[in-house]
Amino acid sequence: MKAVIVIPAFNESAVVYKVLKSLPKKMRGITHLETVVVNDGSTDSTSVEIKKNNVNQVNHRLNRGVGAATKTGIEWAKRNDADIVVTFDADGQHHPDDIEKVIRPIILNRADLVIGSRFKKKQNIPFDRLLINWFANFATLFLFGVLSTDSQSGLRAMSKRAMESIDIRSDRMEFSSEVLLEARRHRLKIKEVPIKAIYTNYSRLKGQPNTNAFPIMARFLVKFLR
Repeated sequence: MKAVIVIPAFNESAVVYKVLKSLPKKMRGITHLETVVVNDGSTDSTSVEIKKNNVNQVNHRLNRGVGAATKTGIEWAKRNDADIVVTFDADGQHHPDDIEKVIRPIILNRADLVIGSRFKKKQNIPFDRLLINWFANFATLFLFGVLSTDSQSGLRAMSKRAMESIDIRSDRMEFSSEVLLEARRHRLKIKEVPIKAIYTNYSRLKGQPNTNAFPIMARFLVKFLR
């Protein structure tokens, strides 16, 4: 099986080299593993740092948002005959060992979409992140009827069926809930697995601010009312 790790990146020159260096080179059940970084209109030296790791790079001329960058990466994976795609944040928030955890249920044919949940096991998570996650999970359940413990997780895996079925239209952060909505609409098998959350001053600054909850909610409502 071929797996592609998709990493959307915007102005991540401070950490992206280290993140890419930490990625696994092989995994059980995967015969071919590739990484593609979607440089989403970065204005710093992100592109240079990506090239140092000798991985695939796709560039957006302008910053279009994490949803748009993720979709570009998934389309690249589909064109390159991936059986599994994994999305992974560029800011160092995820542990590379957890990639195999989200892939495993797909290899075993137990899921089409696997969400790496930071909230399925007890760990030190800042209170404001807990609050934002609760709000997003509630909105996802209330508007879309999809229950998730971590609807905004950036670490997820999709089977070939999920890649072909899920149509991401949102360009910004709300695309994470849209992925769950699409999976439910196409009756895909969804599974959550616990992952480690790594919160640093850098990743917290790069993450979405608390005030983003309100515009995300507004975009949820627009999509729900269409």
